[in-house]
Amino acid sequence: MLREKNLAVIGSGMMGGALACGLAQAGAMLPSRILLYDTDAHKARELAAKVGEGAYVAESLIAAVQGADLILLAVKPAIIPDVLTALTQTISPSQLVLSIAAGIRVETMEALVAPGVPIIRAMPNTPCLVGEGATAVCRGTSATEDHLKIALSLFSSVGLTVEVTERLMDAVTGVSGSGPAYVYLMIEALTDGGVKAGLSRPTARALAAQTVMGSAKMVLETGEHPMQLKDNVTTPGGTTIAAVAALERGGFRIAVIDAVEAAAKRSSELS
Repeated sequence: MLREKNLAVIGSGMMGGALACGLAQAGAMLPSRILLYDTDAHKARELAAKVGEGAYVAESLIAAVQGADLILLAVKPAIIPDVLTALTQTISPSQLVLSIAAGIRVETMEALVAPGVPIIRAMPNTPCLVGEGATAVCRGTSATEDHLKIALSLFSSVGLTVEVTERLMDAVTGVSGSGPAYVYLMIEALTDGGVKAGLSRPTARALAAQTVMGSAKMVLETGEHPMQLKDNVTTPGGTTIAAVAALERGGFRIAVIDAVEAAAKRSSELS
């Protein structure tokens, strides 16, 4: 389905790049069907080289979306109104607009395009680049089941995708949108702990990253509650319970909860 579509990616930043490269690497889309546009043409050309042979850099915003079946808005939230206003006379109901701008609600975007233009709002994260992204989508008033299937197919090709109601998108931003940063902090802390205990930094980093990846896979593939999986490795009087107690004294869980809440609040403020 996707391989027959032309995708215009507006914005060559971290997320736009991760999705464009991830789709091409997964074989979900041919590089020759991916059109890129950025106000920084050099940046767009660099991304095109990473996407693969045939990826095309458009000379203008208008040129990028003309002939595109799917239009991915991957610019900063503050720029979304300007981009859609510039494209009001160009985007038609035969095209599907996908926005990954945090905090920008569907109704805001629908007011800036022609009536009937289907819009789907998505919140992916950067692991899309390696095919392990987590994305939530919600659809606008003109988006049909077929449009939803296309969006789910697109984002599922680079990871896990779920549909939520728009009122939950701020929460999604707090959990998975910003979540990789929390995990990277944990990997960094685990690495530093390993170095403090005597490991070389490369060894500690590799063990920390693999431990996080393996633990996440256990949650997803076994279906067991994280608490049960934690209990499975926490023997009475052992090393793990001593470590868990130290994390509890440091307020580990409440700090993560507060981080999610802060990111969700900021997403709401952006809207």
